[in-house]
Amino acid sequence: MKKILIFRTDRVGDFLLSLSLIKIIKLNYPDAEINLVSSEKNHNYIRTFKDIDNINLLKNNILSKIKLILHLRKIKYDYIIVHDGKKRSKFISFFLKYKKRIICVTNLIDTQIDIIKKVCNKIQLNFRNECLDFLDNRKHSLINIPFNSYIHFHFDEKWTHSEYIKKYKNIEPNENEFISFINNIVMKDRNLIITTGKKQSKLLHNIKNKINSEKVKIYENQSLIEIENIVFNSELLISCHGWISHIASAKKIKQIDIIDNQYPYDKWTSHFRNYNYLDRNSFENLSQKILDFI
Repeated sequence: MKKILIFRTDRVGDFLLSLSLIKIIKLNYPDAEINLVSSEKNHNYIRTFKDIDNINLLKNNILSKIKLILHLRKIKYDYIIVHDGKKRSKFISFFLKYKKRIICVTNLIDTQIDIIKKVCNKIQLNFRNECLDFLDNRKHSLINIPFNSYIHFHFDEKWTHSEYIKKYKNIEPNENEFISFINNIVMKDRNLIITTGKKQSKLLHNIKNKINSEKVKIYENQSLIEIENIVFNSELLISCHGWISHIASAKKIKQIDIIDNQYPYDKWTSHFRNYNYLDRNSFENLSQKILDFI
């Protein structure tokens, strides 16, 4: 039985990339034991995946690193894959026991799938496109969803200029613009579910009583699993690029991804299916393009 340790000490979206690699490993070595080093940001979500046998939490302090090294040194791994490429992960992995260690590097040329293919070559695995369907064993129902058919709008902090990267184009809607956008979706005889990020939205709070509550539902403080469920059962996802974009692609859900052209998103999205994107722009322009697409 192969024992494999993967470092993924970053965010949820980055972990979802590693699920493609994990699926390839499982397709080649069904009995492989998959061990993973997680961060505080992705740890709880990773715990919901049955293909991962052991999860080790790395906190960002020296004591946590020392304890983790002492714990992981008890096992000799066939392969250690530093998929996140982080200095802390490379440091810890150096002191462990392994037959082969692979350090992944993000550069200006390789896409994330190119990086996974390189890992496959180094551990003599055949790359298979079915690895992109890494969420196929995740089953969700419509029991807690009010509509059989709906558009999903994920309104997280990336839509709010003061909460996101200041050099990026301001796409934040005002109250009238957002209400008009929602009403136009309803006029197209579409249902709409709006979810949020970690922070509560003042805008959504203000418009709750000004929209058609029979056609539009706003859900706040949803867990990642609950949001995943809403994505799975939607007909279209509208969001700013993030972990949720990977969920939609893995389930082949049609999506409109709002991105900033200053950043090479294609390195992360080259393998996405049913994918459409729009450059960040004023909400007035963005909303019209979205409505035209719908």
